[in-house]
Amino acid sequence: MKGSLIIVGFFALGCLCGAWGLFPWNMAQTDISFYALCGLMFSVGLSIGNDPQTLKNFRALNPRLVLLPVATIVGTLSAVACVGGLLPHRTLPDCMAVGAGFGYYSLSSIFITEYKGPELGTVALLANIFREIVTLLAAPLLVRWFGNLAPIACGGATTMDTTLPIITRTAGQQFVVVSIFHGFVVDFSVPFLVTFFCSL
Repeated sequence: MKGSLIIVGFFALGCLCGAWGLFPWNMAQTDISFYALCGLMFSVGLSIGNDPQTLKNFRALNPRLVLLPVATIVGTLSAVACVGGLLPHRTLPDCMAVGAGFGYYSLSSIFITEYKGPELGTVALLANIFREIVTLLAAPLLVRWFGNLAPIACGGATTMDTTLPIITRTAGQQFVVVSIFHGFVVDFSVPFLVTFFCSL
């Protein structure tokens, strides 16, 4: 929760700095977001490659639970397609690109800003932060109403990092590996799906 608020705070600070012209150059006409994206992708790869225990845990996973990230991806995109059809001012591929962020706001918003502009990138940032915040706040209720896998599906790509503690506390320690595996697979799908929908 604290991390999400910090991200939103920096976003608001950036908006204010841009609106007040506090930088001597136009950030939109530079490649700084591309280099930030490259650095972000390097950091994600480094964190995964630096933890061999993660791969060992994946091998011990129940084969039926491998379908959970697939269900999350298909369910999210199906819901976005239904809702996107009700928004006349946005195309369906735009809505699908936002939904394909799966809570990974830092990566998806940069991609969408690069492809579709800052307005849709801002929508993606806020929508994906909202997904993370809902998971953090509603995890106990999700477990009570829908079962132990519900907060994992709700968390999307965040279940291997920011929402993992609350999922562990509410669903149980036995779901740690499931949560990490789910977050890893959904996380990995984000750049491919977001760029696919942005290119339509």
